[in-house]
Amino acid sequence: MPAYHSQFNDCQRLLGNMALLPVNTNFKGPAPKGDNPDIVDETLQYFKANVFFKNYEIKGPADRVLMYLTLYVTECLKKMQKCKTKNDATKEMNVLGLASFALPGESGFPLNALYKKPENRGEADQMRNYLIQLRQETGLRLVEKVYADGPAPSKWWMCFTKRKFMEKSLAAPGQ
Repeated sequence: MPAYHSQFNDCQRLLGNMALLPVNTNFKGPAPKGDNPDIVDETLQYFKANVFFKNYEIKGPADRVLMYLTLYVTECLKKMQKCKTKNDATKEMNVLGLASFALPGESGFPLNALYKKPENRGEADQMRNYLIQLRQETGLRLVEKVYADGPAPSKWWMCFTKRKFMEKSLAAPGQ
């Protein structure tokens, strides 16, 4: 069975070699306002299937966004594992969404071979703001999915905390 790919791969707006896609969000950032479904919905929909793949063929710039967000969802689930309530998870996702992280081209970024380094400081700032916007929206929507059935997190989501997409992690070693 092949991995799921993004339906937005025909996007022409790029940051590095990642697609700058419309996102249905209220968070500030460079992403244009979008409609449902967007790349965040697509990531959450395909996460449970894609997380099992050790290799992923990139078919377009939106697949790079999908890959990054899939790795980010894994980190979110690891953080949510320690949360007792939906409110705690929401706070944890807000902190994680705004936490410092490496960009393509920096030493801590796990997929440097697949992503283009920003060409200048302005593009780097725009890429960081775009990823922050995506991280915040993904965290918010993930909390709603994980806690949809009640006050406790869904075991059908939490069972993926130990899985690593492509054997990679956005967290630094030892975290």
